[in-house]
Amino acid sequence: MDKNAILGMVAAAFTTASFLPQAIRIIRTKHTKDISLSMYVIFTTGIFLWLIYGISIRNIPIISANVITFILSFTILILKLRYK
Repeated sequence: MDKNAILGMVAAAFTTASFLPQAIRIIRTKHTKDISLSMYVIFTTGIFLWLIYGISIRNIPIISANVITFILSFTILILKLRYK
């Protein structure tokens, strides 16, 4: 793996991991009042499009980061709708 791929994987890991505390907090507290629904709809859509892009160019750092981020942001979005 070259230096750029390693850098991409590290950047992806940090960006993706940033959603974990929010997802865990929502799962534990079931509190979503202060989370913007429109932001998560737009963000989750953007992440899905990044995933499609990563697949189309066969870029593992983009694919892996966006699969995990999509799962986390989609989970937060669903919980936002569920615990409205």
